Amino acid sequence: MAKFGGRGYGMCILFVVVGAILGGILGQLLSGVEALAGLMPYLVTTYPVFDTSPITVNLYVIRLTIGLAFAPNLMSILGIVAALLLFRRY
Repeated sequence: MAKFGGRGYGMCILFVVVGAILGGILGQLLSGVEALAGLMPYLVTTYPVFDTSPITVNLYVIRLTIGLAFAPNLMSILGIVAALLLFRRY
């Protein structure tokens, strides 16, 4: 089994996803702080990397629609970096 830092790739991916989500949430929470009003618009602006249009599959019993978009902001990228540092340290 492939290892990264003594643990599997699945745990690393989990850390990255949770770090991105928490970084994005933290950015949205801090966007209302008056002391950071000049800096926060740059940190919470999303930058679309890719966006696929939704695909619909109609199986007559179930209709399934799948689409994927990745548009991180700088706070979520900082969350990813922090998650990777924590993953490697612990």
